[in-house]
Amino acid sequence: MEIKNRSAFHDYFIDDKYNAGMVLAGTEVKSIRDGKVSFVDSFCIFQKGELWVKNMHIAEYRFGTTNNHLAVHDRKLLLTKRELRKLEMKMKEKGFTIVPLRIFFNEKGLAKMEIGLGRGKKLYDKRETIKDRHTQRDIKRYLK
Repeated sequence: MEIKNRSAFHDYFIDDKYNAGMVLAGTEVKSIRDGKVSFVDSFCIFQKGELWVKNMHIAEYRFGTTNNHLAVHDRKLLLTKRELRKLEMKMKEKGFTIVPLRIFFNEKGLAKMEIGLGRGKKLYDKRETIKDRHTQRDIKRYLK
């Protein structure tokens, strides 16, 4: 099961990618397995030396009881100290942001989030990306 943030690649140039663990409740994991995740307006931020993902919507588990989780709240991301320091230094540079790219389950069955260090695209960059995608699609179509 893999859930991608398609708008991230449309809105940002992704420089580096990292795999981070997430601190989740049991019902959140079950909702992720059902594919009930939305990345709309989600972003990552540093607070007191820890990395948090904000505004990520994980729908409430449909078979959950009164112990169900909140759909939108801050979730802590788990990275090594070296990776956190590197990301924090890059964030201090102008124009960089940390964007959630996808959620997946590793071979042990743990939920992981791939985050990317990205720079925002201008409108003309977005148009260029769309144009390149269409030309690549046309080339593949003619080669078949």
